[in-house]
Amino acid sequence: MIDDEEAQIAALSFEQALLELERIVAELESGDADLERAVDVYQRGARLKAHCEAKLKAAQLKVEKIIQGPSGGVGVEPAEFA
Repeated sequence: MIDDEEAQIAALSFEQALLELERIVAELESGDADLERAVDVYQRGARLKAHCEAKLKAAQLKVEKIIQGPSGGVGVEPAEFA
């Protein structure tokens, strides 16, 4: 089940993951969820947070690869990700 959830989260865009994470935070802050539900959504929230952080890091690396060319123009050098 976690593998399916990981694959589902990996397929989300940054914006989709952030929106879901915001909904989870609101649900947890409301205090309406029972303990088991709260633990489950907290765990999903932690995975969504990690996914968002990875997407932001990838974007940061791409931005850092922007270089100035010999003619003074700005170019983009593709970032390589492991």
